[in-house]
Amino acid sequence: MSYTLHPLRKQRLQRSELACPGSNTTMIDRAFKSAADFVFLDCEDAVAPPEKEQARKNIIQALNDLDWRGAGKTVSVRINGLDTHYMYRDVVDIMEQAGDKLDTILIPKVGVPADVYTVECIMSQIEVAKGFANQVGTEALIETPLGMANVEAIAAAPSRLEAMHFGVADYAAFNKARTVVIGGLNPDYPGDQWHFALSRMTVACRAYGLRPIDGPFGDFSDPDGYTAGAKRAAALGVEGKWAIHPSQIELANDVFSPLPAEVDRAHRIIAALKEAEAQGKGAASLDGKMIDAASEKMARNILVVDEQITAAKAKQGS
Repeated sequence: MSYTLHPLRKQRLQRSELACPGSNTTMIDRAFKSAADFVFLDCEDAVAPPEKEQARKNIIQALNDLDWRGAGKTVSVRINGLDTHYMYRDVVDIMEQAGDKLDTILIPKVGVPADVYTVECIMSQIEVAKGFANQVGTEALIETPLGMANVEAIAAAPSRLEAMHFGVADYAAFNKARTVVIGGLNPDYPGDQWHFALSRMTVACRAYGLRPIDGPFGDFSDPDGYTAGAKRAAALGVEGKWAIHPSQIELANDVFSPLPAEVDRAHRIIAALKEAEAQGKGAASLDGKMIDAASEKMARNILVVDEQITAAKAKQGS
């Protein structure tokens, strides 16, 4: 093990992340009442240019009027890109008027570490000026070739960054990939054409203490396709996936929640290794298979998620 270690910067339950356009107040109310762990209120792609200003106002009102934390939800805002004239006003207005109610800001199309720095510089000044006790986190949406080329540098840069998201739609468009679907697989490609990108982003996240999150699956009439994509992401170590439709929330929660049998085995792995340690052994046998220190790390990963889910359920029921 290297002496250089980057522990997880912030632990949050993020199995399902519901995307919600800030221009639609009805959808915001439904998102608040949904079973999603995480909700991002969108200023960017889901909002037409003539609606940008009103969407911003709707988001500020929703952050102030609804008790998202009391509902057991993490709430985020996706601002407009740094290449637009909407971005600075998104950050200034939302942070000044509701920054103490916000958990994270999702920065789209991050290409270089300076993109994150720019947004955080404005956030920091506002937090000091307003005297906010809490510090709002940031999350980077990796959805361009430049962002993927610099993904390790973005993850490694000193910042309040908590997570990275793989934005498959714009990533496909910018790379001129032969597809017109969002998140689906191209039958002409022998495998999963998003595997490399998602895996690379996940490794960068795990190396530098960030949460890796998979992005959208556009065909909400195809639950099997969504579930298959979520399972592929989970197998790589991804913690959750976007839901662009309420029907996808339960699918994500199911895939990214450990099964009762997995939780039980995790407890038994830890118990068996403790017993082996008491006998001076570094490894043990469980159900006919060898387990060791790496097995304990994997088991504790499962138990951390299970504890988060239990805590969230308790909070929602209180």
